[in-house]
Amino acid sequence: MHFYSKQFENANQSIVNREKSRTFALIVSKNNKEMTKAKKILYITQEMVPFVPETDMAQMGRYLPQATQEKSREIRSFMPKWGIINERRNQLHEVIRLSGINIVVDDTDHPLVIKVASITAARMQIYFIDNDDFFTGRGMGTDDDGKEYNDNAERAAFYARGVLETIKKLKWSPDIIHCIGWMSSFVPLYIKTAYAEEPSFRDCKVVFTPSTQILTSPIPANMDGIIAFRNATISATQGLGEKKLIPMLNKLGTKYADGIGFIEENETLRNYAEGLGKPCMQPIAKEEYGANYPTFYDNVWSIGRPDDEDTK
Repeated sequence: MHFYSKQFENANQSIVNREKSRTFALIVSKNNKEMTKAKKILYITQEMVPFVPETDMAQMGRYLPQATQEKSREIRSFMPKWGIINERRNQLHEVIRLSGINIVVDDTDHPLVIKVASITAARMQIYFIDNDDFFTGRGMGTDDDGKEYNDNAERAAFYARGVLETIKKLKWSPDIIHCIGWMSSFVPLYIKTAYAEEPSFRDCKVVFTPSTQILTSPIPANMDGIIAFRNATISATQGLGEKKLIPMLNKLGTKYADGIGFIEENETLRNYAEGLGKPCMQPIAKEEYGANYPTFYDNVWSIGRPDDEDTK
């Protein structure tokens, strides 16, 4: 059984959104028909065990890529190199050929450092995005006293662009990008705007999993400078109706993604996503990832594509 949420059939919904929902319904109905699969999946996660303490999000970051790989899909996984990660214990090492570029966030240059480690039991290699300003000696969203960092939005923008620039250097083109958590929430926007014509990304679709982390800081005053890159601007946040950073980032990721996968039930975001015509995967146990997410990826990848392309 697949855990797809029912699409709204609201007579007042716009024609565009009705067509999106109808397209998805038609795709789901093909589950007895051979379909081209989304073969290459990029995971951009906020957390992953065993590198950080276990949470629902860290479990998804760890076990969903493995389950997808075990279904004969090719994967790449990225996460931030949080300051709490022990590099020696986890055997991280820098990849010189991928490091060294500068990423400008709000008119400030930040060097990008790429490190890697392996989870041997799962035969997975993990790429880490690192930077002295944003990650060295610093926690995930809050410091040791529970105080939220005032540059969390800048950290998220740097992380998003750092991953995408690294994928370009790897000369790898994902079919699906699955973004997990608020740290990855700028990725759907950048894929649909600043990176839309990049060869690595112009044919991919994006799945977004909203963050379950509870943070309460307001949207920073310099958000326009943080978002700004090529044709991505602050106008992307118009109409989101949020005053706090993390709820705004969750809505931003939802708005620009092609499909939504939930870790826990969130009625507000689910209603928002379905109102936009987005297919949604409701929360499932990690033991069910392999039976459900690859099919979900196939369906999201197929949205808007002609039938002859689906069945090649």
